[in-house]
Amino acid sequence: MITPTLPGEITELLSRARAGERGCLDQVFALLYPELRRLAHARLVDSTHGATALVHECYLRLAHSSELGLQDRSHFMGSAARAMRSVLVDQHRARHTEKRGGGQFELTLGAADAMDMDSGVDMLALDAALNALDQLDPAQRELVELHFFAGLELKEIAEMRGVSDKTIGRHWQRARAFLRVQLDDS
Repeated sequence: MITPTLPGEITELLSRARAGERGCLDQVFALLYPELRRLAHARLVDSTHGATALVHECYLRLAHSSELGLQDRSHFMGSAARAMRSVLVDQHRARHTEKRGGGQFELTLGAADAMDMDSGVDMLALDAALNALDQLDPAQRELVELHFFAGLELKEIAEMRGVSDKTIGRHWQRARAFLRVQLDDS
């Protein structure tokens, strides 16, 4: 569910933030906070990060990035999804270093599993697979991040990108097939 705002409000605030106006990125986060928190909560089944902590860490990463140049809601949500991915991968690495005992971490996805994997996903293997997908098709990598990490429905992503549901469905099927091969090989 996309948070209702005035048409162009997010784009306008991001434009002002790029121009150096202080507080505009904070306003974007305030407007999208309920949506980001809902999406983060849906993704955090087996994580030490709570949804609030994940969204806050996502904010810190985005706010301290000097190279963002966020253009609109779609670009913002893509960047937020990448930040959430980064937080979760970093969390996984920190929890599973050899000095802390190592071990395998699974991110259980539940019934609404975006990747249709019942047993969970190894975050490092998924991160590597997404990096490989990015080399082939950055738009498909972003689609996976929006759907898997940010929890957006394919219909919402199609709306954000201004394409048909069928087009997004085809792109999702290709990205998912690529990731399955990558994950099965790891």
